[in-house]
Amino acid sequence: MKRCAKLFPLLLLLTFIACKKNSSVPVDAAATTTIRSGIRPLAALVTRTENFETGTKTAYTAADVTLSTGVWNLNDALIGNTTADKKNGTKSARVRNSGKLTMKFNLTAGASTVTISHAKYSTDANSTWQLWYSTNNGLSYTQTGATITTSSTTLQSTSFTVNIAGTIRFEIRKTDASANRINFDDISMVDFGSTGGGGGGGTGGTAKKFLFDATKAETAGNADWVIDQDASPQRIPTPLQSTITATTPETYWTGAISSWGIALVKAGHTVETLPVGTAITYGNISNPQDLSNYNVFVVDEPNIRFTAAEKTAILNFVNNGGGLFMISDHTISDRNNDGWDSPAIWNDLMTNNGAVTNPFGFSIDLTNITQLTANVLTGNATNPILHGSQGNVTQLDFHNGATLTMNPTANTTVQGLIWKTGAVQNNSNLMSASSTYGTGRVYVVTDSSPIDDGTGANGNTLFNGWTTYSHIPLFMNASLWLAKLQ
Repeated sequence: MKRCAKLFPLLLLLTFIACKKNSSVPVDAAATTTIRSGIRPLAALVTRTENFETGTKTAYTAADVTLSTGVWNLNDALIGNTTADKKNGTKSARVRNSGKLTMKFNLTAGASTVTISHAKYSTDANSTWQLWYSTNNGLSYTQTGATITTSSTTLQSTSFTVNIAGTIRFEIRKTDASANRINFDDISMVDFGSTGGGGGGGTGGTAKKFLFDATKAETAGNADWVIDQDASPQRIPTPLQSTITATTPETYWTGAISSWGIALVKAGHTVETLPVGTAITYGNISNPQDLSNYNVFVVDEPNIRFTAAEKTAILNFVNNGGGLFMISDHTISDRNNDGWDSPAIWNDLMTNNGAVTNPFGFSIDLTNITQLTANVLTGNATNPILHGSQGNVTQLDFHNGATLTMNPTANTTVQGLIWKTGAVQNNSNLMSASSTYGTGRVYVVTDSSPIDDGTGANGNTLFNGWTTYSHIPLFMNASLWLAKLQ
């Protein structure tokens, strides 16, 4: 948790308004034949398997071929049926040089996992390959999982955790560019689940998708509010989350909220970062990180004001079933010196969005408090955030945070959760609250200190708040509540 300066001389305050942690170098995980998964696969879902038994293609020249699952383009690849081809049945794909196997069709129910059998052709030497996916009809592709080395002359199985809802297609790319050949067979693709709801982010099953924003100067000044810092926060944290196990330490990733991200992965979910320069959109099918592809959007202490289009996207995301995790900080915490700090930015979203005033039923006060409180909502032992599957919440520790004021007239669903020490449990002096909007959910906490895990980029001073008091149950319960899992 950050220990920021009090409101004494302004110059002193501006010197200390941001807080961060020491960095740890992430462990580099080597690619293995079978990728270990930190995500629980979904059960009772449709599996589509391409076994290449129905197709014919005898030349390496790029061409489309109709297979049992649909039309594929085989580039520098053919369908082999010789004794030297490694296969289950009578046929398999054979790829050379920098060849590709590309789907020309979409899976409409997304994909949770993809499993591929592969082996060296004949007596060829080792080769490497990757699995890529597209969510915009093949306009652009993103790699999923690690680069795989094929080193066996018998078919081996490699599984990739994808967990992406909505339309998706895949492409297998041979990456070593050598003349050595690889056989691919039995490409099995398991549906992610039912689409719609949850912001469109695939609410079927128990695996959910969390998107952590990094577009609003979350690393400005002494801040480090990302799940994986590296040189600059990227979409996919590294090492890959598919290599996370139950014993993986928080230092596997470098970021002040990396413990949170890793805890979600260990619980069976997928996490991504929205990198700098990526738009916050909702309903834009050309944006692979459109909010409709996620269940929960996390914004920790934004320091750049949301644009009009971004405000519309966020409100529509929540209104249509998404979960918004809002984290603020104290007043006068403008880390990038653009004239806007997180309380003002959140209030601007809620009062200047062109659609509805105070949609969530609360506003953030321009205050600065430091205290440990046990003033948790009484008389409600079944509240899923305070008494959820991750444990009971008994205390919350602020080190320079703001307070909240609720307005039930604006939104009758707003619910106070934690108040300042000694405060009456009414509409003022709150430190945490929740509400619903449309079919979506909102959770707000007005200090970043409790979520800080004490590690981050070199030169940043941070303090561990994540493992103290009952912060883990609070924020994990809130995460799962937003994802509609409790």
